[in-house]
Amino acid sequence: MWSSEERVVAVIMLGGPTKGTRFRPLSLNIPKPLFPLAGQPMVHHPISACKRIPDLAQIYLIGFYEEREFALYVSSISNELKVPVRYLREDKPHGSAGGLYNFRDLIMEDNPSHIFLLNCDVCCSFPLPGMLDAHRRYGGMGTILVTKVSAESANQFGELVADPTTNELLHYTEKPETFVSDLINCGVYIFTPDIFTTIQNVSTQRKDRANLRRMSSFEALQSATKYGIVVSILFRHKNSECSGITLH
Repeated sequence: MWSSEERVVAVIMLGGPTKGTRFRPLSLNIPKPLFPLAGQPMVHHPISACKRIPDLAQIYLIGFYEEREFALYVSSISNELKVPVRYLREDKPHGSAGGLYNFRDLIMEDNPSHIFLLNCDVCCSFPLPGMLDAHRRYGGMGTILVTKVSAESANQFGELVADPTTNELLHYTEKPETFVSDLINCGVYIFTPDIFTTIQNVSTQRKDRANLRRMSSFEALQSATKYGIVVSILFRHKNSECSGITLH
């Protein structure tokens, strides 16, 4: 049972100047998240989608671009949407889960009950309110937005294997050489704050201390399944935004 007093925050991962090589030479002069797409900067689309999340307290943008490159845009979009937007600069790339963990104290300032995590370069219908309703209803540590693609194109994405009965996450692999599944990761997640404990557990298991916090979100998710924590999968179909929610 959730309370109307619960707060939600959203985190959008921007990456940094070492990425986006396919956009060069354009990316030499403007950060990829600020590239115009459908008349707006690329990052504007997930930010606008987050505006529709009930009980939204704040939006964080995490990347390792210079702060000056986003200062004007962050101020403008905050005033336009009437939602606090804050840019958090990484000292180096930590990966999706690593970046989330690195700023955990700031992200938890509003004591959120749920944390959305989105990749900046994802463009879709963003059924975020539906994801939040589903996650609150069925529980678990995390919910992932996925979709089905053809077997021929699946290896261009992160592929998932789900329990056929419960839709819980069983396995994930990034761009495999051989076919694993026609379910792919959409790059949109929702977590409870338990994700930080799970990321910490993954970190302590690593032998390479130099890369302690550089990890993908799915390394944390797969670890969660080992501890018996439910990670549900939310299917996105062409004819309906949300269906196939985990039941447990």
